[in-house]
Order: sequence, then C-alpha cells, then structure tokens
Amino acid sequence: MAKYHLTLAHLYGDLMNTYGDIGNITALQYYAGKMDTDIAVKVISIEENFNPDEFDLAFFGGGQDYEQTVVSKDIQGKKDAIKEFIEANKPMLAICGGYQLLGHYYIGAAGEKIPGIGALDHYTLSQDHHRFIGNITIKNEETGQVYHGFENHNGRTFLGKDERPLGMVISGHGNNGEDKTEGAIHKFTFCSYFHGPILTRNGELAKRILIKALENKYPDADLSQAKALTIKPTF
Repeated sequence: MAKYHLTLAHLYGDLMNTYGDIGNITALQYYAGKMDTDIAVKVISIEENFNPDEFDLAFFGGGQDYEQTVVSKDIQGKKDAIKEFIEANKPMLAICGGYQLLGHYYIGAAGEKIPGIGALDHYTLSQDHHRFIGNITIKNEETGQVYHGFENHNGRTFLGKDERPLGMVISGHGNNGEDKTEGAIHKFTFCSYFHGPILTRNGELAKRILIKALENKYPDADLSQAKALTIKPTF
C-alpha cells in the first residue's frame, strides 16, 4: 500500500479528451508510484459540483469545438470553485481547450466570442484557415528545463497580468507565433498547447506538479526521496 494518497479532479474528462491528453493522468500516476504515492481520479462533468477541498490536483484537457462550447456554458457555474482551487496554490495542468477556458475568452471557429472563466488573465484569438502544427521545443527560464512536444491549435493566446510562460520557444510556434511564449504559469497552474501528451515526454514537469501536491497535503512529511527522484528526458 502506498504511503501517500492524492485525489485528482479530471475536469470534463468525458468531453475534453482529444489527442490522447488523458495520458497526462497516466504519466502522473506512473511517477507518483515512484514516490510511494497513489492517485485516485474523479471526473467532474456537466452539472456536477466541483468542491476544491476534495482534490489535491486537477487536470483539464482539450476538446473539439462542439464539446468545448458545451463546457464553456457549464463551467460558469464552477468558476468560483476553480478560482479558489487555483489561488490556494493547488497544482493544475490545463491543455489547449482547457487552457483557453481558464482565460477570459476565446474566438471560436465561426468567429463567435466564447467566454472562459477569467481565472487566468489571458485571451485567445483564432486564425483564418490556418493552424500551428508540428514539433515544438521550449525552455523554462525559471528552471532551465527544456520541454519537447507537439502542437496542433488554431488559437492564438496572449498572456496577461500575473502570468508567465511555461517556456520560451526554441523551435515551433507557441502561444501565438509572435512573442515566442508557450503556455502559461499562474501560481501552480500550468497551461500548454503541447499534445502528445506533455507529461510523457517531460517527466520533470510531472515531478514538479506532484511534489507541490504532496507538500500541500503532507506539510510535515519527509519528501526528500521524492525530490531526489531523477527523471531522464525522453524524446
């Protein structure tokens, strides 16, 4: 039996699950096992309550246009709870559509302005008949870590106040193809357009998320072994 136990909220996991992004949860469970930790997962979907006190970490994946529009309406009822979770320094990973919905708004494929929840201070525009597609490499300027992945998005996201990029683009397009940023970090919420999924190729980011969740839940625990865990990059 594992020494530590975490509970993960998979926000709209039955709807926002394209491009294999659910593999991020599998990656978290894999690395958690190396830290003598197990992770229970609960999907929070349409018309279901999200209680931030019940969860130690959260994942919010990407979805197609129709599903994302449905979620944009329902998530307004969870807005305050999600903001509370984020501001409590609980770790969250948001990919593509989930990333967009945490911001103020995004422009849909038909040009409509679709509201997010404003938990983070970014917004997303669309491109006409064009997508950013291909391999991408970024460097996190705080840790020096280099992340590798694959991007596939129509959106052009621009960061706002109290946000910093997950990394600066070495190769690829990133958030908007202009300012060399990719993804966003606010508190311990990590956002990205990396599909693939991101944590299977970038285990150090998974480690960072897990260590924070463990520190929050077990403030007096000796986590030295978990922190010393060496994760070799994969490409």
